Order: sequence, then C-alpha cells, then structure tokens
Amino acid sequence: MTTTNTTTTSTASTSTAGTSAAPTAGALTKFADPLPIPPRLRPDPGDPLPHLTIRTEAAEIQLHSELPPTPLWTYQGCFPGPVFDVRRDQRIRVTWSNHTTTPYPALVAHLADAPGNPSLAMNDPGIGAATPVPGTDAIPAWFVTHLHGAVTGGGNDGWTENALLYGDAQLSEYPNRQPAMTLWYHDHAMDITRLNVYSGLVGMYLLRDEEEDRLHLPHGDREIPLIICDRNLATDAEGRPTGQLLHKTTGTLPFVGPYTLVNGRIWPHLEVRPGWYRFRLLNASNSRSYRLHLLDAAGDRVSGAAWQIGTDSGLLGAPIPLAAEGLVLAPAERADLLVDFGAFPGTELRLVNSAQAPFRGDPLPPGVRPGDPLPAARLPEPDVMLFRVAAEPADDGFRLPAVLSPGFTRLTHEALPPDHEHRMLALAADPDGTLGLWELAEVPPAQGPTAPGQVLDGIVQVRAADGTVTTYQRLARHFDDTLNWRARMDGWEQWRILNLSGILHPIHIHLIRFQLLGIDGYATGSFDPAHGGTATGAPVGYLGALPIDATQQGWKDVVRVPPGAMVSIAGRFGGAAGRYMYHCHILEHEDAGMMRPFSVMPGPVLALDPGMGGGGMGMG
Repeated sequence: MTTTNTTTTSTASTSTAGTSAAPTAGALTKFADPLPIPPRLRPDPGDPLPHLTIRTEAAEIQLHSELPPTPLWTYQGCFPGPVFDVRRDQRIRVTWSNHTTTPYPALVAHLADAPGNPSLAMNDPGIGAATPVPGTDAIPAWFVTHLHGAVTGGGNDGWTENALLYGDAQLSEYPNRQPAMTLWYHDHAMDITRLNVYSGLVGMYLLRDEEEDRLHLPHGDREIPLIICDRNLATDAEGRPTGQLLHKTTGTLPFVGPYTLVNGRIWPHLEVRPGWYRFRLLNASNSRSYRLHLLDAAGDRVSGAAWQIGTDSGLLGAPIPLAAEGLVLAPAERADLLVDFGAFPGTELRLVNSAQAPFRGDPLPPGVRPGDPLPAARLPEPDVMLFRVAAEPADDGFRLPAVLSPGFTRLTHEALPPDHEHRMLALAADPDGTLGLWELAEVPPAQGPTAPGQVLDGIVQVRAADGTVTTYQRLARHFDDTLNWRARMDGWEQWRILNLSGILHPIHIHLIRFQLLGIDGYATGSFDPAHGGTATGAPVGYLGALPIDATQQGWKDVVRVPPGAMVSIAGRFGGAAGRYMYHCHILEHEDAGMMRPFSVMPGPVLALDPGMGGGGMGMG
C-alpha cells in the first residue's frame, strides 16, 4: 500500500489572517485557511489481494485557525478520512479497526417547537435556547463502516446492527468490479448514524479504469476532492466558539448548521493555476442540500468555466455545462466536475450555496442573487470556499472531450428485460408524525375504502395518467417490519417511489446503481396521514410528467424524490448477494425509521423460497 499525504487534516493550518484571540460568535475570518487535502491510500498494484487497516480513533483538529482544536472521532486521525485510490477489478480487503476510547465528542441538543418558529435558531452558533439531550454523552464508540456505492457481498456492506465496540474489527472485502466513479465511506451504526457521521467518520473512495484513463483528465495536484458538510459549534459564556461540535435540532427538523466546511476546514481557500482542474464533489452533510454556483469578484455568475462529467456512479456520456441555476447536491450525492480557470488569471472566484434549507435545492426567489444570505430560509452564510487564481499564462494542454463514456446509454422502461420486477414504495408520515418507507402491494379494489369518506389505515389508491385507479396495501413501513422484498441476483427491477410526505427525500439503495426513468407530478393532498390512507373516491391523482434535470440522467445510487412526485428508477441487482438496506440519506430521518432491509438471492435459490414474490408486483 502506498500512502500519499499532501496536507494532513490532523494539524492546524497556516492562516493568512489568523489571530490568537478566540473570535466572537459568527466572526470567523472567511477564506483564512488553505484547503486541506486528505492523504491518499493507493493499494500496491502488484499485490494480488492488498490488505489495508484503517483505524477509527479520536483526534483534536482545528476546523479554523481562529478556533481551539475540535474533539472528533475519525478514520486514521483525519477529518475527513484518507482518500482510497483504487483500480477497477483490484480486489482489496480492509480491516476497519475500532481504536476509539474517548466519550462522544459533540454536544447533542434539542430546540423544542414553540411559537415564533424557533427552528430558525438552528443556524445560530451556540446552544441558545436548546437543551442538551440526556444520555447522549454516554454514547459509546460503536461503529460499522459502509462503503457507499460499492458492489460487494452483504457480509461486507456494513450491516447497521453489526457495529463493533473498542478493540474489535470489521473485515470487509471490496471486489471493485465497477466502472470509474466517486464512492465514499461512512459510519452506518443503527440509531446513531447521524451522530457518528457528524463526529467526523467520513471519507472518499475513488475507482479508476481504462475508459477514464483514455480521457487524460486533470490529475495529480489538479484533481482535488471537495467533501462539503455543515456543522455548528458550542460557545462559551462570552459567545465565543469553543471548538466543540454542536448537533442542535428541533422536534420536527433535522440538523442544519451555520458553518460550511470543505475537507474539514471552515470556509477555506485554494490556490490554483490558470487551466483545468478536476474536482470530486461529495455532499457529506447530515441533511443540508446545496445549490452551488461559481461567482466572480463582482458577485456575478461565472459561465462557461465549469462542466459536470460524472454523477454518483460513473461518467456521463458527454460533459454538461454548469447551469446558471447552479449544481444541486442532496446529502450523499456526488458530482465529478471540470473547471477551467484559464480565463481568470490573478482573480478570485467564490463557490457559494443558494439552496434554502432544509431538504431543498429550490431556485432562488425573485430578486435574490447567489451569494445573498437567506437567514429566514436557514441559509445565513452562503459562502463555501474561495479559489485564488495565480497570475501566470494559462495553457495546460487539456481540451474538454466531446465524448466521455462511449458506451453510456439512457435507460428506458421499454429497453428493460421482459422479466424485470416492479416495486411500489411510498414516503409517508405516520399519525404520530414519524416518517416511514411504505412498501406497497397491489390488491383488489374491494379491499379499498367503500363507505363515503372512509379511510383505511395502510390503503392508498392512486389514479394513473390514463384514469385507472389502483389500490395498494401497505406491507411494511419501519425497519423491524417483516422483510418483503427479495431480489433475484442479476435481475433487473423498476422501483416507483411516491412522495406523500411533503418533504424532499434523497433515497439511497445499497449495492446497485440505477437510472432515473421519469418524474411525474401527483396531487397528494387527498392522502390523510392522520388515518394512514386515502378516502373513498379521493385517490392520489396524476398531474403530468416533470422534466429530468440533465445532471440527474446519469448512473446514480441516490435519487431525490420531491414532494408531490413519483419517481421511477431502474437498476440491476448484479454482482453480489446478501441482505442490504435502502433508506433516506437525511441521516436524522434514517435514524428515526426511514430505513428498510431487502435481500438479494441467486435465482435458483429464490425459486425454491416459499415466500418468493412477497411485495413484488410481477414481471414486465
């Protein structure tokens, strides 16, 4: 194994505007610190089965040069952890070894719902009117690592309840029989994923192949991971940040924080040369979505300089220019970007976020420009980072290729094998306000409501585009309900996901990559969450097809499901078997119950399963 470390994150950075005095709340100097570059782990290409050991351990790291060190739980003492750099078909073994002995490092607090919308105070630095959550300081270092996007056996995937305490280790094997793509790894422990990830347990994993090699993309110091997340900090009696992480939420909203970090540093800067760079972007936030823009010194959008070449799970067929509306990334989504700084020698460009929080990547309201604060929408600070372009000639010889992946094709339902399986899923609120994943099965209309105004718990009727009404019965909604969905290994499936909850959810399916076939709008106001269904004669109704953004037309493992919409996705459950999970990647939602298991089994075995077909809706 070769380890390359350009700039570690376990030591304080050099500041261009640092001060020895602790700042007042919200007064950290922007763009004071250079962007840290996580160390690289490159398995030895001559080793037939490299074996790497990654330790989880406590560390104290400065998130900004004007802050005291912040206690964290980390991989290898770094936040974020080291970047794996692996070739396609290079099978590796990783021992995730728990060496963490310190108490949970973040302060966990709750801001109760009350008149006056206290949820806006979620973005305020410091605990404010929030109350520490009893018992969270006793959370043990209980970890299990999931390689997000990996095609690997169920025993290697990081099953949520198989977390380990200090002194134990998780052995996982990753075949890497996948195209070039940006994956990432993070903790996935049952009930506390939001807290373990928040404490620092995230890292990037890059896969490369010959198709990518042929493009001669920017590499070396011109290929840079950008791992973006938000955090909050506790404050002392004078309102100065202490450096301790603060996970402050309300009774109804997941975490969003006032400080934006890139590679573990708050509002950093990066010195670049004129010419092309490749940025591997990851939204590692618990719940915040981003809508990213490049702005010049005058605050105007930069056009023609940034191009997206890949999505979560691989290269696109052709580059996509960064739209004026910006690049949207929900939690866990990735984007592979090329940026040409050649036209900007001696200038500075800002990367800013305009997404209203939480859960949303909506375009800005009229009259608001990217870079403007939106405190009422929980976006008090739009800045993400700064690029400082050197004043020197620009010609690195790279030219943007017209074709990226010659074999890339858009999936359609008609092109799927005739024996593909159909699944129906609803995202819905339960009467107590908790959110669930409702696995649905089609049933005869006679099982639906018949009396005037009647609502039957777990019965949802949907009117399609052609006017036909289908009755569905809920089979499961929470993690511990019966396992219903058994996929045939190497079989194709189409999942339709109907959002009845009124909140955007990014849904991640383990093991597979998929494509978005379509998005349709639905009138969902007839769904009655208090009674768990739709009333007689009031089905959820089709409104019309919605456009699919170009950045969502590649291979994905996270799909954004807007409220009042049904998305259709298709993918192949190939390459491995075992028990896996799918879930909302708003981590507070995942921990609160928006996660369900599924299993993948070889076809001949599945044919002998007495429960075969449970939850499916047939082939074709």
